[in-house]
Amino acid sequence: MTTRPSGSLTAELADLVTSVREVVAEETDTSDVAAGVATVLSDRLAKGLPLPEHLRGHDPERYTQHIVHVEPSGTFSIVALVWLPGQTTPVHDHVSWCVTGVVEGQESEETYEVREEDGRPYLVRAGEKVNAVGSVSALDPPGDVHRVWNSCRELAVSLHIYGADIHELGSSIRRVYDLPVLDR
Repeated sequence: MTTRPSGSLTAELADLVTSVREVVAEETDTSDVAAGVATVLSDRLAKGLPLPEHLRGHDPERYTQHIVHVEPSGTFSIVALVWLPGQTTPVHDHVSWCVTGVVEGQESEETYEVREEDGRPYLVRAGEKVNAVGSVSALDPPGDVHRVWNSCRELAVSLHIYGADIHELGSSIRRVYDLPVLDR
């Protein structure tokens, strides 16, 4: 993943930041925060949430993360991820709650369960879905092991809102799972 800083916020993105800030301040349970932020993002995407050109740059080798906003308190961050066709994440989980919304194109997501047999961990595919424009997903660890990729023929762009300081961490990924995938 390539990380790039962003420029100033549009009125629509500033409104998104304000609304996320309100949810984070009101809710204490992380699953309630994720659900509330998912509702906010879904509403904004339904109204149209154009992203300025400086948040749409991409890298031919890997997906690109553009930092849109990091709350000064570190309680949440918003990033735009830009994917060329076929670009993918590794199988991973997150350090905090996470809400994603597809702005353009489509992303596919495969979810996994981590299991163990004879002291050896492995992954089992738990599901797969295609997220089209306007699709919103909320994750709240633990149990958020997944892989995401651009499964369309054009650019895909999504907004990701994390309950973490991405300036400090660099990424929301807690752990990458390089384990065998078994069909069970």
